[in-house]
Amino acid sequence: MTASTEVRPVPARRRPPERNVLENENLGTRLRHLRYRFSPQQLFAELFEKRWMEPAIPLAILVGVIVFFSIAAPGFATTANLLSSATELAEISLVCLGMAVVMISGGIDLSVGSMFGLCNIVVLLLITVVGVPVVPAILLTIVVGAVLGSVNGSIVAYLKARPFLTTLVTLIIFRGVLNLLDLHYSAQTAMVFLMDPVWDWFSTGKVAGIPFSFVTLLVVLVAGHLLLSRSRFGWHVTAVGASRRAARHAGIRVERVLLLGYVISGALCALAGVFYAARLGSASARVGEGMELSVLTAVILGGISLSGGKGTVWRAFIGAATISLLGKGLLLMDVGGEVLQTALAVVLIIAVGLDTKWGKNRGKAIQKTYVNPTLVEYGTPPDVRPGSGTRYEINDRLSDAEEIGLGEVEGPEDVILDDQGRIYCGTRQGWILRFSGEDYRDREIFARIGGHPLGLAFDSAGDLIVCVGGMGLYAVSPDGKHRKLSDETNRTWTRLRDDSRLRLPDDLDIAPDGKIYFSEATNRFEMADWVLDGIEGRPNGRLLCYDPATGKTRTAVPDLVFPNGVCCSHDGESVLIAQTWLCRILRYWHSGPKKGRLEVFMDNFPGYVDNINRGSGGAYWIAICGMRSPAYDLAMRMPKFRRRMMKRIPRDEWLYPSMNHGCVVRVSERGEVLDTYWDPGGKKHSTITSMREHDGYLYIGGLENNRIGRIKVREVPAAAAGEARRTRHASVS
Repeated sequence: MTASTEVRPVPARRRPPERNVLENENLGTRLRHLRYRFSPQQLFAELFEKRWMEPAIPLAILVGVIVFFSIAAPGFATTANLLSSATELAEISLVCLGMAVVMISGGIDLSVGSMFGLCNIVVLLLITVVGVPVVPAILLTIVVGAVLGSVNGSIVAYLKARPFLTTLVTLIIFRGVLNLLDLHYSAQTAMVFLMDPVWDWFSTGKVAGIPFSFVTLLVVLVAGHLLLSRSRFGWHVTAVGASRRAARHAGIRVERVLLLGYVISGALCALAGVFYAARLGSASARVGEGMELSVLTAVILGGISLSGGKGTVWRAFIGAATISLLGKGLLLMDVGGEVLQTALAVVLIIAVGLDTKWGKNRGKAIQKTYVNPTLVEYGTPPDVRPGSGTRYEINDRLSDAEEIGLGEVEGPEDVILDDQGRIYCGTRQGWILRFSGEDYRDREIFARIGGHPLGLAFDSAGDLIVCVGGMGLYAVSPDGKHRKLSDETNRTWTRLRDDSRLRLPDDLDIAPDGKIYFSEATNRFEMADWVLDGIEGRPNGRLLCYDPATGKTRTAVPDLVFPNGVCCSHDGESVLIAQTWLCRILRYWHSGPKKGRLEVFMDNFPGYVDNINRGSGGAYWIAICGMRSPAYDLAMRMPKFRRRMMKRIPRDEWLYPSMNHGCVVRVSERGEVLDTYWDPGGKKHSTITSMREHDGYLYIGGLENNRIGRIKVREVPAAAAGEARRTRHASVS
């Protein structure tokens, strides 16, 4: 067999990924393997999947605007113009951020321009007319902005008024107040000169050469990002914007969330008004006039939905930067105001159209490119036909197996027995069942975890350690209470995707030193789509190690092709790892003279190997959950065929690995096949995923079974009948 991973010594600190074994292959074969190993399609799929790729179109338009005006507009790319643009950008961006928060919550604020202009004159009046010092005047102005925002929020949230009409009315009211103040105090605010260091800092101050207003904007952006994406309030804002009824049913105080959104908008408008007043040193009734249209254009351009429930502060900033730089560039090109408005309208139409297309088709693009088949080559499978005389010859030894819990269990992927001889197994409902009593007739729910329990093992304290699909590694105490041990590991920083979260923990075993070795079958696919990993055939899995002493999980062996079963060797120095799609078993030495070495234990099985467990007499039991077929072996050598299959025919018509046979294999410590147990056609035990030897009997579980099987083990010496009980090593703290 030409295996699809290289086996070699692996350094203890950083183990390189498995590669195809190509030592005996010619250069053409090597290049063919490498061609499918490194594919741009996977990079693009993972790139499109990232959340920060959602504003790809607005960001592309922003970059296009910068490049165009850097070439077409003289002086656009100069340091002086960039600093000036950063100051003006900070002011409009702060207003856009306030509008963004309101729109994400499902509202709209048309009064932002009037609040901006009103707060601009308020801060100057507080300083010049009232005589308030600069710092208190700035703080009072922000409070005034928050109060103005609370007026909008109170009417919308508690009086149930429509946001559009409400803020349109308050726009007129706030603008009227601004006109009155300008009428009576225009002389005092027409030109203001202040000799105050704080005021100078707000007007011309710089931090490392960057305008203070822009630095403040960056701080607000980071704070806004953390608020919306990492805080309960931010989650509530998004939930209210997505569906007020659903948010209310979830216990969210919708009215308070809406009110606070408008308060934040008013406060940010006030802060922008303060920077504007400090920069120009004057106020008038025209300040902020028409700003609401520019702000609304910028926010929509950034991709924030008018229907609510979608958007980020960064998208609002992208839109604001596009509008601000577009206006600055046209001004440098001596373009009139009417052309500017037309250009804004054209850019908005193009951007919204492209962004809508991108939003609708991004998911489809990911779906069509995410599964990226690679080259996997198998050797000729062993002959399993009756009368073939091979070690794998089909028999019917499982046909008469006893049936435990028939119809009372769904999908017992793994089975295990305790010291009292009671049977434990997981179910699709997220339960761990326990069978006891005469002929195991007594059934009880031992624990309710939630996810599908897969691999099981007892530690020295009597806790049942469980790999839970989609959740992580858990421990269940003897009284049935469960606790999480780990749901993440160290991230691979050289990868685009964050692989720190555990997606499909599968099987586990406990080493003599108490460390728990467990497999993650795939970190690219969720549990419901695990079979897609077989179609892809890439090294998406890994062997992990949880240390109870530190409570930390680390990656012991990365980049394995669907590592499934895990079993510590009898001498406790190595771990056996079943690679389902490669039909082989690896041995990883975690201690002893071969520490750090990864090598092949057995290869070229006639089917897809699953769990592994220790047996009596130094043997091991291996479950075969499905059989290889010539058609699928051929398909695995044809990545382009599998790719076309996924694109051209419905998913329920794809060619999948055959998972409809039942077989258990007993092998020696040296990897020699000693015995096999078959259920031809899988009539009673199809898709066998686990088996456990206990006191001379073999207990059988399967992912698609509705029973647990039990059969007497053939030719087991009496002295060795109890050797296969689980070795208890160390408790999990």
